Amino acid sequence: MARKPAARKTTGKKPATKASSKEASSDEVGAPSDDPDFILHSLQDEFEKSKSFDASDDQMLEFYRQMLLIRRFEEKAGQLYGLGLIGGFCHLYIGQEAVAIGLQSALDNDKDSVITGYRDHGHMLAYGLDPDIIMAELTGREAGISKGKGGSMHMFSTEHKFYGGHGIVGAQVALGGGLALAHQYRDDGGICLAYFGDGAANQGQVYETFNMASLWNLPIVFVVEDNQYAMGTSTKRSSAETRFYRRGTSFRIPGMEVNGMDVLEVRAAAEVAFKHVREGKGPVLMELNTYRYRGHSMSDPAKYRTREEVQDQRDHHDPIERLKKVLVENGHGEDDLKAIDKDIRKIVAKAADFAESSAEPKPGELYTDVLVEEY
Repeated sequence: MARKPAARKTTGKKPATKASSKEASSDEVGAPSDDPDFILHSLQDEFEKSKSFDASDDQMLEFYRQMLLIRRFEEKAGQLYGLGLIGGFCHLYIGQEAVAIGLQSALDNDKDSVITGYRDHGHMLAYGLDPDIIMAELTGREAGISKGKGGSMHMFSTEHKFYGGHGIVGAQVALGGGLALAHQYRDDGGICLAYFGDGAANQGQVYETFNMASLWNLPIVFVVEDNQYAMGTSTKRSSAETRFYRRGTSFRIPGMEVNGMDVLEVRAAAEVAFKHVREGKGPVLMELNTYRYRGHSMSDPAKYRTREEVQDQRDHHDPIERLKKVLVENGHGEDDLKAIDKDIRKIVAKAADFAESSAEPKPGELYTDVLVEEY
């Protein structure tokens, strides 16, 4: 027979509460750890006021064009990989286009920095980098952005403040903390956008960086691109807390949950998050719920999910088709949108031709860009 729990003793006093007559505001996110009135306010409330960016017609057309460029570029990269023209690993961004476009369209390209993992082609294209030199890098050509030595996973451009492209899972988050510290130290007004995936979200260095970023009030936006399967395991099987935007709570980092398949919602969320960071209120953690249509890499058959599941995502949640529907409702004809697609295909075909006709790096290139000095 189950025992009844013992009755709790009372002192006759009213229980103490953490709240006071003074309500904490979001400005208090950086409050000292011994502040009894501290309350962590989620930015979700502010975001919920307007979850769709009020884009002009020209902006929506540009979002559409950029997402389509990423889609067609990645499809071509998959073809070149199948032909053996791209070697090593190749992680495609198909399905996740709205994340990079929605966020990076809100950045200041003269001041802000971006760092990501090895699924990086889409982020580079979103940053406005030339498709020719990205495709040349994928095919290991001298004309590539990393001189053909980086390949798919290790692209880099300090000129455009794009700092990779990193093969070690989660390593870019700690490096992003360093970039944010540099922005703060230089007082240049820039912020760092640090992407990582749901698989990397369980890495220890991620939480070390959360702690330091909050402690030092660094200007950084952490972005979890939750495509639901990491390298091939469902988040439900690998993560005790599957709502990643909550992961910053113990570090007093406000979180936001965003539909990463809707570019207008992503851009609206970016406006809220970036404003918070630029005002000196410290880091933000954004969870972008998205979906990759292809496997983790080109060598992944993705047998851990059904074809019906993938097709359902394509049919009902595709970010490009979603925006296309809005454009059609706003008066753009199918022929006009087909013309955009035709132009994008020409750009991608040109990039592939450029890559295939470019020279491979000379053997001596192996010895350049290598640190050999002593300290």
